[in-house]
Amino acid sequence: MFTAGAESLLHQARGIQDEELTKFCSRVSKLLQREAAGPEATDALRRLFLIVAATKYSRKLEKSCVALLQTTLCLPTCPEPLQLLCAAILREMSPCDSLSLSCDHVQNTRQLSLVASVLLAQGDRKQEVRDVGQRVFKVLESRQPDGPSLRPLLPVVSKVASLAPDTLHEDQTKLLNRRLADWLRYASVQQGPAHSSRGFFSTPRARQPGPITEVDGAVATDFFTVLSTAQRFTEDQWLNVQAFSMLRAWLLHSGPEGPGAPDADDKSELEGSTLSVLSTASSTSRLLLPQERLREKAFEYCQRLIEQSNRRALRKGDSDLQKACLVEAVLVLDLLCRQDPSFLYRTLSCLKALHARLCGDPACVRALLPVAQFFLTHGEAAALDSEAVCQHVFTRLPSEFFHHPVLAFEFVQFCRDSLPLFGRNLGILKLSFPNLFKLLAWNSPPLTSEFVALLPSLVDASTALEMLHALLDLPCLTAALDLQLRSSPATSERPLWDASLRIPSCLEAFRDPQCRGLFQHLLRAKASGTVERLAPLHQLLQPMAGCARVLQCAEAVPILLQVFFSAVTQLADSALAKQLAQLLLQRSDSLFQAPGYKASVHRVLSSQFLALCARHRPLVVELGKELLEFVGGASGLRSGGGMLTAVVWAIGEYLSVSWDRRCTVDQINKFFEALEALLFEVTQSRPSVTLPKCPPQLITTLMTTLTKLASRSQDLIPRVSLFLSKMRTLAQRPALGCQPWGEDAGAIGTRATELLNLLKMPSVAQFVLTPSMEVSEPRYHRDSNTALPLALRTVSRLVEKEAGLLPG
Repeated sequence: MFTAGAESLLHQARGIQDEELTKFCSRVSKLLQREAAGPEATDALRRLFLIVAATKYSRKLEKSCVALLQTTLCLPTCPEPLQLLCAAILREMSPCDSLSLSCDHVQNTRQLSLVASVLLAQGDRKQEVRDVGQRVFKVLESRQPDGPSLRPLLPVVSKVASLAPDTLHEDQTKLLNRRLADWLRYASVQQGPAHSSRGFFSTPRARQPGPITEVDGAVATDFFTVLSTAQRFTEDQWLNVQAFSMLRAWLLHSGPEGPGAPDADDKSELEGSTLSVLSTASSTSRLLLPQERLREKAFEYCQRLIEQSNRRALRKGDSDLQKACLVEAVLVLDLLCRQDPSFLYRTLSCLKALHARLCGDPACVRALLPVAQFFLTHGEAAALDSEAVCQHVFTRLPSEFFHHPVLAFEFVQFCRDSLPLFGRNLGILKLSFPNLFKLLAWNSPPLTSEFVALLPSLVDASTALEMLHALLDLPCLTAALDLQLRSSPATSERPLWDASLRIPSCLEAFRDPQCRGLFQHLLRAKASGTVERLAPLHQLLQPMAGCARVLQCAEAVPILLQVFFSAVTQLADSALAKQLAQLLLQRSDSLFQAPGYKASVHRVLSSQFLALCARHRPLVVELGKELLEFVGGASGLRSGGGMLTAVVWAIGEYLSVSWDRRCTVDQINKFFEALEALLFEVTQSRPSVTLPKCPPQLITTLMTTLTKLASRSQDLIPRVSLFLSKMRTLAQRPALGCQPWGEDAGAIGTRATELLNLLKMPSVAQFVLTPSMEVSEPRYHRDSNTALPLALRTVSRLVEKEAGLLPG
């Protein structure tokens, strides 16, 4: 992010100790006490600012140094660079207990803005925001036409209005409404005067300023806006630009929640009424109240910006400014129509034409989002077809512009902000999740938190299975998008992919007609309603598993899976829960082989499988065939054993007639034989490529589950007891050729002994290992006189007594 030199400076600044900082503060204080502080003082203040800004925690400065910084800031004759640095240092130290600044007697507007910035950074502990606001508005009220410039104060006004709008009086709000309206509409249409050359042949005619021009070079025939161009600007033109930059924030303050706004009921009555259509046309802006007049001028200003944005700019900087101003103009129009419905019918024709133009102009694609938001907000009131606009936005933008990070972030923000507005169009958003996932796959680090908030709104019972497949295949989608960009004929000057990665085989597969169907499914724009097995793509895309972007995406998947299951479990019925559990079993051995990806995903899948079984307890009986196949295969052990351990535990916990009357002894016996064979296999074999080392958690879970099943079918108790005795012996003295357990042998032997002791009293074992629903209540575990603790104590005493009678 930083150059090597900048990193070195930051490292040095962070390494300065308090003792060194105290000495340096003393040097700075001496420099500031001189009558004429020169370049040496400026350089020292720069260094001090770097020191206090380089660390996340606040650095403590000497009180005398802080006092001198405040004094220097308030000196009328102090050079501006020194004042800027003093203000910056004091802001970095905020909140500061030793601050004694006040803006009451500051006359210079630039100096007042710096003092105000420090006070506003304090956090309003002593009503600083109110004091700053009152002082700034006092200057605004008393300012004469030929007085000091007001440009430095407008950012302060905007900040005060956003931090504490209630501190502004009604007359102050009216004053600023009038000023803003005049600055927006009546700025000079002539360029600023040129500096006099004082040459012998200079004449008054030669120094006459020319008219302002448009971005395409034509002479402007309408009023000045931020998109007007000139070689030099006048003071009121600069105020025009600043007024537009703070316009939307100020309108929000003075809108429905601000002073003098109509109630919500009044607004709803105005919506769509004939009177509201004619109200603005029948009155002139000079007769309107200050707030209404400002809205009228803002409306005219935005209309003019939209017209100017259609001109062909001569410079790239002006072209970028056109796009930014177009977005802001549409947002302001949307706000105006929400505050005053009379603007809606005057805006519709303009925005319909704008939408048609934007659909054919890829360069202005960012402006489509505020246009779509406008149609969503006002579509019902104006009888607009917002569905077509949404279809176009959700189909085109993510597919074509997923690699634009700013647009990707704004698109996800648009989806989040517009959730209450979608209404009947919410289905379009939910069906478009494959397209939205392209934004996430390519920009996963910055967009992960945004999708954590958005994903629950995308989850739907009809597309839950397809969405789960898409989440598990998200790293593959990242690789496919990379290949799509590499294969695209229209590439940018700087590649958007990792140019150091050579993947000719992947590119050949991407272009191969035989693989086209799989890639098309992976890159689809909408939910298809079908699930395509993408396992062949995992092998084809394996050379890209180490790509940095793929790895970043793989790190985000476990987080998103947790969010998905939190949402889907709230709406899943027993049928959907069964399908989800089946999918977890199938996909546990069918994941993209990115480094560390399978292990992190398995941790989520195993915990969510248990959560599904706990929520829908008959699942184990209903999925009997699938679970037997999963336990009988070696895939669960090859993948680390986490998912297999969860499945084994669920079998022991929920394969019981207590949870499902359909559970039979024959089914229990089948599971017992499968688990017994699995335990024998993992304990009697040495680790190999086909059979890796078995985790001790799986061995103890297998023993516990076999004991539980035997307590429910007591004919199996002798077989379990014999096996547990062997396990205890193996834990103490491992046999030749068996798997070594190392430090875990003690825990395995202890578990085998505990289970053997419990099986010596089968009725108690069944009570303890297969408790009824009542026993699951907390009181059975908290009260020492209730059934479960009593049973455990009884078994312990009887086993101890029996052990004492045995010959020693």
